[in-house]
Amino acid sequence: MQKSDGMNYAPEGKPVPVVDRGEFVFAAAALDHGHIYGQCKGLTEAGGELRYVFDPDPLKVEKFCKTFPSVQPVGSIEALLEKSEIKLVAAAAIPSERARLGLRVMDAGKDYFTDKTPFTTLEQLAAARKKTVETGKKYMVYFSERLHVECAVRAGQLIDQGAIGRVIQVLGLGPHRSSPSTRPPWFWSKEKTGGILCDIGSHQFEQFLHYTGAKKATVINAQVANYNHKSFPEFEDWGDANLLAENGATNYIRVDWLNPDGLRTWGDGRTFILGTAGYIELRKYTDVGREDEGDQLYLVDHKGEHHMRCHGQVGYPFFGALILDCLNRTEHAMTQEHAFLAAELCLQAQQMATRIE
Repeated sequence: MQKSDGMNYAPEGKPVPVVDRGEFVFAAAALDHGHIYGQCKGLTEAGGELRYVFDPDPLKVEKFCKTFPSVQPVGSIEALLEKSEIKLVAAAAIPSERARLGLRVMDAGKDYFTDKTPFTTLEQLAAARKKTVETGKKYMVYFSERLHVECAVRAGQLIDQGAIGRVIQVLGLGPHRSSPSTRPPWFWSKEKTGGILCDIGSHQFEQFLHYTGAKKATVINAQVANYNHKSFPEFEDWGDANLLAENGATNYIRVDWLNPDGLRTWGDGRTFILGTAGYIELRKYTDVGREDEGDQLYLVDHKGEHHMRCHGQVGYPFFGALILDCLNRTEHAMTQEHAFLAAELCLQAQQMATRIE
């Protein structure tokens, strides 16, 4: 697992297949972001069979095949979409191109599983909403900072069990290391990434909706800035926002590309969840100055203080649930409306954000 570079961070879990080999065949396409490795690992560990891959860059395909040696490269996206046995296409295209690819995948009669952020404009979101209704296919999103983090999964389970009462606030911190020398040109383009609140902010908004059970939310205020990447004028390396849900829960997020090189991992992601009967703190990727291992969960309730080491203990149930949802046409892994609402909130926050100069 690559811990120093967030673009190539791909957690590995224990195989927990929910289907037999060949029962759920999927393909990979658009290998622009390294998250595609996490998406495909999660699905294969849950029993999915990764059979085909396409990307116009042969070097990306060659590297991908070294990680997944049984996968078969195909010569075009058209050739991939014509494969009748494929039930889902996983993709990590340049963010501004994710929606267009998703529409093609759904028109081909297959479910779509894209890296976050799923859209860079509200028009793309509207088109995807319409297409899911027309085709009955899924437009699922890899919100990895919850779905592929064991302490984040465990927090959701504890909340469902009533461990901290009613959740009234979620505070999300998402610092990332920018590593400029490793980034492709599109990374610095606001048009292609959507901006910081649209991109890495999407993780935070999705977690807020999940932990609070909110079905609607309003962006109260948002701000962005470029403090330390002046050679890339349109880039945003810092952003924050406040949300209010229809159930009264509030949300504050702060995301940035300012993670210092001295940290052992690519980002010190933390989440604080306040309930009426206790609170939870998640230290996702490291426990600064204490332990190199991430997935640390701290719970305080009326009975005392509790520390849970979740690494290797919880797993990643989303992927198996997604496979079964695709086969059974259910919505247990994540509802379509939940995915779209998280995307809509980050787009709205980005659109209304004040830029600090």
